[in-house]
Amino acid sequence: MTVHHLNQLLLVCSLVLLVAVAAVRISSRSGLPSLLVYLGIGVAMGQDGIGDIHFDNAELTQVIGYAALVVILAEGGLGTKWKEIKPGLPAASSLALVGVSVSVGITATAAHYLIGLEWRQALIIGAVVSSTDAAAVFSVLRKVPLPARVTGILEAESGFNDAPVVILVVSFSMAGPVEHWYHLLGEIALELTIGAAIGLAVGFLGAYGLRHVALPASGLYPIAVMAIAVTAYAAGALAHGSGFLAVYLASMVLGNAKLPHWPATRGFADGLGWIAQIGMFVLLGLLVTPHEMGDDIWPALVIGLVLTMVARPLSVVAALAPFRMRWQEQALMSWAGLRGAVPIILATIPMVSGVEESRRIFNIVFVLVVVYTLVQGPTLPWMARKLGVSKSPSETADLGIESAPLERLRGHLLSVAIPEGSKMHGVEINELRLPAGAAVTLVVRGGESFVPLPTTVLRRGDELLVVATDPVRDAAEQRLRAVGQGGKLAGWLGTGGSGAES
Repeated sequence: MTVHHLNQLLLVCSLVLLVAVAAVRISSRSGLPSLLVYLGIGVAMGQDGIGDIHFDNAELTQVIGYAALVVILAEGGLGTKWKEIKPGLPAASSLALVGVSVSVGITATAAHYLIGLEWRQALIIGAVVSSTDAAAVFSVLRKVPLPARVTGILEAESGFNDAPVVILVVSFSMAGPVEHWYHLLGEIALELTIGAAIGLAVGFLGAYGLRHVALPASGLYPIAVMAIAVTAYAAGALAHGSGFLAVYLASMVLGNAKLPHWPATRGFADGLGWIAQIGMFVLLGLLVTPHEMGDDIWPALVIGLVLTMVARPLSVVAALAPFRMRWQEQALMSWAGLRGAVPIILATIPMVSGVEESRRIFNIVFVLVVVYTLVQGPTLPWMARKLGVSKSPSETADLGIESAPLERLRGHLLSVAIPEGSKMHGVEINELRLPAGAAVTLVVRGGESFVPLPTTVLRRGDELLVVATDPVRDAAEQRLRAVGQGGKLAGWLGTGGSGAES
């Protein structure tokens, strides 16, 4: 490649990114999932579009898709709050195992008897489309005001169910007869166990190291966090475990470890996640040949209808039966089983393996994902309101707190941003009742900073600098969050925090 060709490539890539960033604004205002816009860009650049780019390398698409999925799972794990998913962790695990099994069986049966696919192709399609997509779930659910329990279960499910589905698709795509089901279950259990163990170990070790080793520049913390997350995936995969589960769990541990310069790390991970999504969806759009998909539209609609209206609801009912969840919540979870790039990426596995009619499988999955994402994504807020599962709009936003270590003083400098809706608005400094060893040293309001008095009243939009010694750092942050959620009487009225004894 010459320098001239490199310059042309950089120009095309930058233009694609600019168009994709503009598309985010359009999709956010219209309620459409952004993945459809990115896929559309890829299709428009492809051989049937204005770009006339001929691209048919399924193996390269699979490799890049895997890499992008690692980044997306890492970003999702970093943004997952342990306190929200902890109550629903057993339910999410059941959805990722029992739910996937039920969904694969029903969808494969429909593909075999209604569409006429051979059992191998039917099982591959059933496994491919039974995985909810992490990128779609993370991007859509965080804009919908759902209860923390429901959101936590759905986010954890999307992070967990990629692992067993990848194992199923690879097994069904192998040459020769499919192994006995009990061998397959044993392999899934072993890979998930190895992946979970490695992910948790890497996450805890990485968090311990970042909290006890001061890096020379704040910009190194985001890089270190993402490097640890990718290390978890690589270690899990090399140990013949589930690398996807490992990276999600490691990232979740890191995301809940109260690391230094956390908002900067989240912003960096969020940006990488967007780049991964854009690149992955555009590449998948390039791989599609629209004029070859005419005969696969009707089968895709039929399989998608069975998946959405039969397989997903029954899998949710079967998986959540022991957890006594309200039928309204189960109905919403059935509708919120969003598909996205993950099924399309998984559909490249049989193409790379040379499975018969693998191109048709890819086309069916592509049409299914586009059509039913177009139906489910925009209607999810409406469905939540109709079922009465929407979170109350009066629930307050959490505070944004960033911590920078003061090594020589054995302390921390907390940067606290008071968002709209926070109940810290109207609270005086002395009413925060911070523990001894913590104090508000500076308030930034309207672009001007000043040293507050004990009677200074805090306002929405204020930014506070709080200095806390190492022993009380966690208690100070807990107290600040409690006041942000419950106001000045937090602790006395049952809201979490340090309580009245502070």
